[in-house]
Amino acid sequence: MKKLVASIAASVLLAGATVTTASAAEYEVEKGDNLWEIAKDNNTTVEELVDINNLKNTTIQPKQTLYLDEAYTVEKGDTLIGISSEYDVSVNDLKKWNNLNSDIIVVGQELDLNGANVEQSANEEASAPSESTSDESSQTEESAEPEASSEPAQTASNNNNNEASAAEASSSQNDAEGKTVTVSATAYTADCAGCSGVTATGVDLNANPNKKVIAVDPNVIPLGSKVHVEGYGTAIAADTGGAINGNKIDVHVPTKDEAYSWGVRTVDVTIVD
Repeated sequence: MKKLVASIAASVLLAGATVTTASAAEYEVEKGDNLWEIAKDNNTTVEELVDINNLKNTTIQPKQTLYLDEAYTVEKGDTLIGISSEYDVSVNDLKKWNNLNSDIIVVGQELDLNGANVEQSANEEASAPSESTSDESSQTEESAEPEASSEPAQTASNNNNNEASAAEASSSQNDAEGKTVTVSATAYTADCAGCSGVTATGVDLNANPNKKVIAVDPNVIPLGSKVHVEGYGTAIAADTGGAINGNKIDVHVPTKDEAYSWGVRTVDVTIVD
């Protein structure tokens, strides 16, 4: 069982008169540890660990302290759109990671920044936004409304006109075909304790260990797409991951050794079909 250090490291970022506070759970590296196993044990990815800890490579040493995830403590006057801009994530991702049903946030509330568990403040009473941020809050609500309503609208369309829905899906897929995106790629394997081995689309990787599969953010690479990954080959975008957001992918390999060897790479992914 890995040793999780309970201490919390806080960092304060000063930008003019704005103060933001982020904290991170820590892990002390033990002899025999590697980034891949630490990532799997803590529901994150090698890439996230590399990014959070500013590592130049995947080599770690015993007694080294690694930050596992980041959380943001809400300050007076904060808005979701301001926090999302500060940390280069979307408002929708913040709401999803923190199980938020609205744009209301509370002073003292801790917001998870990369999909791990969030700790809510005991104070559940939401404070009204200050005058200086009222315009920004309004923009957050306006930008969130179309995205929130798009899924029900599509569902209604599916119920009323299946042919039209199929045509739209076909058109969207055609638009994606041939697109090339540059991504940061890590590797994973189903050959690990506690891993189900079944992808988001139902592919059993334990039964098909040599299957070429990648985990993607469906907003960037459509789930189910046939793709060509530089240095990996032709694969199917058949899986997702809590830390696979934006231009990031996880390539499936049969063994842990191959996952270690892959490390973190910047590659081009072309959507073939």
